Amino acid sequence: MPHIKNALIRYRIIDKALRDPYHPFPSKQDLRYACEEALYGDSSGEHICDSTIEKDMFAMREEHDAPIKYSKKEKGYYYADKDFSINEIPLSEDDISSIQFALSTLSQFKDTAMFKQFGFALNKIVDRVSVDQSKREENIDGYVQFETGNTTTGNEYLSPLLSAIKEKSVTYFEYESFISQQRKKRMVTPLLLKEYQNRWYLITYDNVKDDIITYALDRMSDLEITEQQGKIPNDFNPDLFFKYSVGITASQDAQPANIIFEANDVASKYIDSQPFHDSQEVIESSSKGSRFSLYAIPSEELIRKLMSYGGELKVVAPQSLADEIKRRAKSMIDLY
Repeated sequence: MPHIKNALIRYRIIDKALRDPYHPFPSKQDLRYACEEALYGDSSGEHICDSTIEKDMFAMREEHDAPIKYSKKEKGYYYADKDFSINEIPLSEDDISSIQFALSTLSQFKDTAMFKQFGFALNKIVDRVSVDQSKREENIDGYVQFETGNTTTGNEYLSPLLSAIKEKSVTYFEYESFISQQRKKRMVTPLLLKEYQNRWYLITYDNVKDDIITYALDRMSDLEITEQQGKIPNDFNPDLFFKYSVGITASQDAQPANIIFEANDVASKYIDSQPFHDSQEVIESSSKGSRFSLYAIPSEELIRKLMSYGGELKVVAPQSLADEIKRRAKSMIDLY
């Protein structure tokens, strides 16, 4: 990769390090280690020298007005403006070129087992970069719109929580319940991070409840990761935990069911093209519609997906699921 591309990537690595609330005032060596680890997978010092980091910070100040300061008291660097981020600056042609270079490399491996689950994300980035490049040639804002997440609150906890999972560290945080709207302190051992509909969730062993509990990152605050070793349930398997789930609802004790539903012709085409679950199959099909089956937990997320088709879809089995949807449909009618 050309030198200029490496420099642009280092700027963003340095920016991220300077904004890390869990490791404030990074030293020059800390910044060098962060860049080496991200770019080369090790921090031996063979690839980047201190003078390179000095030049990078100088360029960030000059080219991007980055308010980088040095604290003699803390012996490290920081942003004088805590709200500053280089990520808020529009991508330059060199940035786009750098991203395209990285994507062209990654795209070669997106069908391999290791990267297969990220194939959709890679394709989305490729599309976004391609469109961004076209936007520079002509104004196409009125032609193309991308889906964006409504919230990024809590995403700053991803890196420290990932470390906590690896180290099996007891972790504390304040958590706000949607039901009670009260904040309570939790003590957990993080087990798994999972994304669903542009939100991140943490699956944990809750030390107080003695159970596996899921928490949304956007409702967390005051995260504290300790050096104390936590308890990991012997029967927890991250590869199997969500095997029968639709969405984020799952538990060790939840029992999947053989769910059968019918949909009219138009709805069937949509459902077949975007299955509710990996196990979904078409049992029967005709000009009037199709009958589907899937083996999954009758979770809240699945119920809402089924109900989103309104009168175009009918649950046949199990009866308990059909009754629950009927009850909700009646409640909805009563509102009107």
